[in-house]
Amino acid sequence: MTGEHEVIVYSTPTCPWCSRAKAYLTQLGVPYEDKDVSRDVEAAREMVRISGQMGVPVLVIDGNVVVGFDRPRIDELLKR
Repeated sequence: MTGEHEVIVYSTPTCPWCSRAKAYLTQLGVPYEDKDVSRDVEAAREMVRISGQMGVPVLVIDGNVVVGFDRPRIDELLKR
């Protein structure tokens, strides 16, 4: 990874794709902020506002929205 990235993951504790996305970021050594939309109503509203989606995970990497665990898109945004 080159440089620092601002990464937010909107997720729920029971979502397997959320777990995979967070594990992948951890594996890459990319720090991220995790927002649990099952417990945080404001985070859930924010996620829907920025993505138009109710499903998780939604990742925001340097302001770019990624819906689902789209590994090629994540790699592209992290310039891997």
